Amino acid sequence: MSELKNDLAALRLSPEHHEPSPRRWPLLLLVPAVLFLVGAYALRLRDGALEVATVTAVKEEVTAAQRAEGTSGTPLLNASGYVVARRKAVVSAKIQGRLENLAVEEGSRVREGEVIARLESRDYVAQVERADAAIQRAEADLLEARRQARVAEGLTREQIGTRDALDAANSRVAVAEAAVRQAKADASFYRAVLANTLIRAPFSGTVVKKMAEVGESVAPIPPGVNISTASGAIVALADLETLEVEVDVAESNVAKLGADQPADVSVGAFPDRKFRGRLRQVIPTADRTKATVQVKVTILDKDKDLKPEMSARVQFMEKATPAKTQAGANAPKAAAETVVTVPESAVATRGTGSVAFEIVEGRARARAVEIASKSAGRVRIRSGLYGGEVLVDSPSATLKDGDAVKPRSN
Repeated sequence: MSELKNDLAALRLSPEHHEPSPRRWPLLLLVPAVLFLVGAYALRLRDGALEVATVTAVKEEVTAAQRAEGTSGTPLLNASGYVVARRKAVVSAKIQGRLENLAVEEGSRVREGEVIARLESRDYVAQVERADAAIQRAEADLLEARRQARVAEGLTREQIGTRDALDAANSRVAVAEAAVRQAKADASFYRAVLANTLIRAPFSGTVVKKMAEVGESVAPIPPGVNISTASGAIVALADLETLEVEVDVAESNVAKLGADQPADVSVGAFPDRKFRGRLRQVIPTADRTKATVQVKVTILDKDKDLKPEMSARVQFMEKATPAKTQAGANAPKAAAETVVTVPESAVATRGTGSVAFEIVEGRARARAVEIASKSAGRVRIRSGLYGGEVLVDSPSATLKDGDAVKPRSN
């Protein structure tokens, strides 16, 4: 029995095993703190991610005719000129006056009929008030003349008054009626003059040049004035939706061009980009000093980067003949090519190159891309994308490679 007690005593733990080590408590307290910090950091990363709109790079089949963008692809001749707005105007006041307010700057978009400037009008307001007072006086004189005519008519019926007195009274009525009409016409004239102190946009467009400041005197400008030298004008307005290119073509080459001749247009500001064009008009007179004829080419691809007065180069293309058209229709379908296209808004400029930002695991990854062509708001990518990538749409100028992003919820 004593041996059993001794064995049990040997198995009993010593008192020091029940006391926790003083070094274990700080470690145990540190674990939840670390977990809390990790979770807070992850939450901050998630909440700090920039919300962005997204688009997807698309693979599509493009035929040879589509790649040619409506041209035959055979250059015919080249010409140089400038981008101009077909619809443009120098806006001035209809009357002379001092500019009191100017509501636009260069680049301002205006709608047809919108007030863009105002002349000092206190004198004209006073004239309108005087005209209104003159109407009231003329109407009062007319009432009195009619009253006197009625009295004269009654006296004449009773053979008290003379016929001559009645005729004189009727004449005074006619004079008073004419005075009312004249007063009303004067009031209409002065109101028209007052309305002319408000300068309105003749059509919807963009202000391309501001030519006066508040406090300056302005005056009507005769037609055909040069925009850059106009004196007294207020602004120059252009409709940028009607941009075209004016080029000079040698007299010997004009016969090669026909109606609706296709063309490729490039501008000096963007030498790597081409815009589709179409011959609109050949001016029916030549410049004898240069032996050239002016030709106007409509730009079919609208682009906000194109500006009036940019230097441009036009490459006229050979028009497709009926035989070529039939040959193209009978061409094998194998001529189609797979390309990657993205919206133009998904491509940004960084430095001297173009990039698209792909969203990969919550990060924006910059992908250098090479643009093949642009058409109808979409860009064909020659290299840099393979199709199916989720891209940031309209990336901001501050977005850079590695930034945390998350798709914007609909």
